[in-house]
Amino acid sequence: MTSTPRVHPENARVIAGVFFLCALLQGCALVVPQTTDLRGNWPAGLPARAELTEVPFFPQDEYQCGPAALATALAHVQVPVTPEDLVSQVYIPARKGSVQIEMLAAPRRYGLVSYALAPRYADVLREVAAGTPVVTLQDYGLGPLKLWHYAVVVGFDREKGELVLRSGEKRRLAMPLEVFEYTWKDSGRWAMVAVPPSRVPATAERTPYLNAIVALEKARQPRAAAQAYTAYLERWPDELGAGIGLANAHYALGELDRTEAVLRQTLARHPDSIVVMNNLAQTLSDAGRIDEALEVIERAAAQDSPHATAVGETRAQILQRIQRR
Repeated sequence: MTSTPRVHPENARVIAGVFFLCALLQGCALVVPQTTDLRGNWPAGLPARAELTEVPFFPQDEYQCGPAALATALAHVQVPVTPEDLVSQVYIPARKGSVQIEMLAAPRRYGLVSYALAPRYADVLREVAAGTPVVTLQDYGLGPLKLWHYAVVVGFDREKGELVLRSGEKRRLAMPLEVFEYTWKDSGRWAMVAVPPSRVPATAERTPYLNAIVALEKARQPRAAAQAYTAYLERWPDELGAGIGLANAHYALGELDRTEAVLRQTLARHPDSIVVMNNLAQTLSDAGRIDEALEVIERAAAQDSPHATAVGETRAQILQRIQRR
């Protein structure tokens, strides 16, 4: 999303206190297609009610709903953090708010995987039912005025037709499904979860979740990334990118034996992968098994590939090591 969400300073306390908008909108005819679909086609396997009562609560301070919402999600998975710890990471004083990219980036610094959900109401409910609180971005403005607000969905009740949120200064805010969707739509129905690397979110999709783990790895969290790739491969064992990523994470940790094992397993599934051959040759070379490394890199060099330059560099390095023996 290209727009920059922010909380309008004159209305921050309104959002932090009683949400007058809920009462106002309940008397209006709202255009809420996903709620309409939920009421007529409740997702298969989804319970009628769920509430994560143990999720902690941090009331927001001034405009800082972003740090408060994120601290709620992180503390739930035993990260010892408070909103004050997160202010410098996600809060932009000039905008009196937090942007989504920083909300996603912050949990990675604690070794968690941040995942932006697909913009589907049912996915929010499925995550809550699976035990994961969901950070959402709403707009409490009317007309052209945008009043952005982060809250955490911790429950839902089909019969009552409502969600339960940790929001602003309210530990338990019950909000009609229609009102939530109406206030959620202008953010592009943005929502995120932050999960331990050993657990894949209930609604994770193959490519987006792989990208989420890559982002964790780029945040210099190789141990957490290795755990996340391992969990990913348990669900999608034939994903080439995850096999390469897991090997790279072990390599960054200096675990050459594990790196080799992962690369050989990946090569068995993807015998034509030049990248895997190149990385295996590099690993064997670094482990001092230069003759084995040369055999593997020659196989890679014999094939046409867009990775020919990288293969050539690895081969040259191996030959230099052979000459120095």
